[in-house]
Amino acid sequence: MTIRVLLADDQALLRSAFRVLVDSEPDMEVVGEASDGAEAVRLTKEQQADVVLMDIRMPGTDGLAATRMISADPDLADVRVVILTTFEVDDYVVQSLRAGASGFLGKGSEPEELLNAIRIAAGGQALLSPAATTGLIARFLATDDPADDDRDPARGERLDSLTVREREVLVQVAGGHSNDEIAERLEVSPLTVKTHVNRAMAKLGARDRAQLVVTAYESGLVRPRVE
Repeated sequence: MTIRVLLADDQALLRSAFRVLVDSEPDMEVVGEASDGAEAVRLTKEQQADVVLMDIRMPGTDGLAATRMISADPDLADVRVVILTTFEVDDYVVQSLRAGASGFLGKGSEPEELLNAIRIAAGGQALLSPAATTGLIARFLATDDPADDDRDPARGERLDSLTVREREVLVQVAGGHSNDEIAERLEVSPLTVKTHVNRAMAKLGARDRAQLVVTAYESGLVRPRVE
């Protein structure tokens, strides 16, 4: 199956470079380009994109708002948003993950990293470096002010629906571990881990593993480590 990719960036030169890279792969194609968030949302629907490569800072409707709109639309439930950022540490990235993005990549990533991220996101899995995503979320949640952030108190309550094993798996996911690594740690099969992850996502209303990481930190199940 060909992965349908939408490019959303206000810099035409970058979009052109991404298009050449993506279209060079036999299993994916660029189905549209957007220079702002509103156009990205519209084209995502019209072109039936599978993955959106979304810049954060765009004129008008920015990438954060566009990500929220895409993740909130039931008709786009299968669309995965990959945030592209110039900054290695950016609180907008964390907000985007909370809004429904599947993860992030730096614009300075190697071409192969970007292509792998598209494939992994299209498959509903974590991005290339789940540990990096985990670290970024942890750093910002560690400095959040509970009085003015956008945490959802109900997330902690929803953890009550998880079994003991599902909680154990969630902690491991939040640690950036793959299914194979979790299976080895908990002495179960990778298939069993996958089943627990899928059940946890269903119970917590998470779109993918990145959302599970956010939930684990925001609910207090996992505490950020500040270096």
